[in-house]
This record gives sequence, structure tokens and C-alpha cells, in this order.
Amino acid sequence: MDNVNQKNKKALIIIPAYNEGETIGVLLDRLKEPDISSIADILVMNDASRDNTEEVVRSRGVKTVRHIYNLGYGSGLQLGYKYAYYHGYDYVIQMDADGQHDVSNLASIYAALTTPDDKGKYPDIILGSRFTNGFKDYPTSFVKKIAYKLFSFLIKCGTGFKVTDPTTGLQGLSKRAFSHYMKYGQFDDKYPDANMLMQMLLLGFNVREIHAVMHTRKTGESMHSGLKPVIYMFRMSVSIIAVWIRITLFKEKSESLG
Repeated sequence: MDNVNQKNKKALIIIPAYNEGETIGVLLDRLKEPDISSIADILVMNDASRDNTEEVVRSRGVKTVRHIYNLGYGSGLQLGYKYAYYHGYDYVIQMDADGQHDVSNLASIYAALTTPDDKGKYPDIILGSRFTNGFKDYPTSFVKKIAYKLFSFLIKCGTGFKVTDPTTGLQGLSKRAFSHYMKYGQFDDKYPDANMLMQMLLLGFNVREIHAVMHTRKTGESMHSGLKPVIYMFRMSVSIIAVWIRITLFKEKSESLG
């Protein structure tokens, strides 16, 4: 862990990165804008990148954790949650390093996390959605559209909650949410996605969805490229159903909710 002279704020931005040297520098520069830097610190989870990701992050003076071995997206996030918890952060905002998540969304997510609803209840999870204004806003493949609709359908059937973008990686989390995720067995360390939404909704966490500005990936290779979306769709569908069975039939409860 790098010891960077950076005053802790209420929120921590977690950015998992694997071979993102071409894009992460621009992202980190944009995160220095006053409306973002005034509310959040930054932590990059470098998952054993083989390119110059580490050098680019260090050159910006940003905190980083570098894995010796490639542990995967989920493991990087979970370690980030533990860092946030033990360093006293109240909120976590997680975003991708490839430039797809526009930094303008961060202020909106933070505002949503810190705003109670009509009953005075604060959200535990804020989802940044590409599709709240319809699929035309964001170009995506036919297979991925089917996957999004299938996951949304399963979540709706299992919880009664409608999610337009169940695979979004742009999320804001309250301390109650990320302290639950950091516990053993409570987070998918490989592919945390719609299955985690099913879990948190069933456990009674307060989830909200807001519109987010996103861009298509310009460089590198997505972890859902080629035939991977088809395989992923089946794997995630099974995982979503398994979560529903585990919580609904075996009556698992969350210690975070008392």
C-alpha cells in the first residue's frame, strides 16, 4: 500500500484496474476536478497489470494496491471495501478504469447516497444506469440486451424490484452495504453483478437507481467480449437463482441490518 499524503474524506472512489495504462491517466486527471476531489479520495486496485498501469497511477499521486497475482474483478473490489471500512469512510463509489463511466456521475451518486427519501430513509446502494431513458441511449450487442432483460426479469420475479441496468459497475455504497460485502461469503469474488443485487434486495437493503452518462469502450478488451457474454448470461442466471434459493428457502439474514 502506498502512503500518499491525502486527507481522508467521507467517500472513497474504488477503481479496479487490469492493463488500463492507456485510459486510467485521463480518468485520474478528471477526478481531480474540485466537485469530486472535495468529497472523495481515490484508491486504484491494480490487479497484477502487465502494462504501465502502476506507473501511470503513481505519477498522479493516487493511492494504489497492487496484487502480485491476478485475483479478478470481484476480489479487487472486496479488498477495496475492507480498505474503506478500516480507514473510516462512510461511502464507497466504484467505477471502471476504462473510461466508460463519465466522472460527471460521481457528484450525482454522492448526492443520492446522502439524500433521504420521503420517509427519512437513506439508500444503501445507488446504481448508475445506462438505460433509465431507454436502450437507445447506449449502444450494446443483441446478446447483452437479452442478458440485461433476463437478469432484470429474474430480479423482478425474486424481489419485486425493477432494475433497468442490473450489470452496472458504477455504484455508490453506504457503509452498511460495503461492510456487508467485505465479509467472507457475502460477495462474489469473481463476477459480482446482478446476483449481488438479488442478494441485497432480498436482505432488505435499500437500493435506488439513477440515470448515468456512460461511454463505449475505446481501447483494450472487455471481459465480456466474443462468446463470453453468452457464457456469462447462463452463469449469472444460475447464480441469481442460487442466491434466491439460499436466502429465501434457507432464510439467510444480514447481520448488517440487525
